[in-house]
Amino acid sequence: MRTDVTKINEKTPWQGLTEGLQMFAGGTAKYFATGEWRTNTPVLVQDKCRQCLLCVPVCPDVSIPVKDGKRLDFDYDHCKGCGICASVCPFGAIEMKEGIEP
Repeated sequence: MRTDVTKINEKTPWQGLTEGLQMFAGGTAKYFATGEWRTNTPVLVQDKCRQCLLCVPVCPDVSIPVKDGKRLDFDYDHCKGCGICASVCPFGAIEMKEGIEP
């Protein structure tokens, strides 16, 4: 059974996939751009953001990067648009837009 998921791509024959498409290694999500699954997209409104970072720990896809104690814009390659970040933001700094483009 294949366990090296870094070599699985759209050209991989079915024989090269894992059983049930299971992932057997940790940290493999970074190899797959799953953001194209979105139907809604969070958009950061910089003027409203107070850098409270309440949105960061609730993101199930770790799509809100933080550098030097400040949140950056979304990692749209991995964000699936669940909207949890927008619902926890007390300042209305995250708006959900329809579609996959910010």
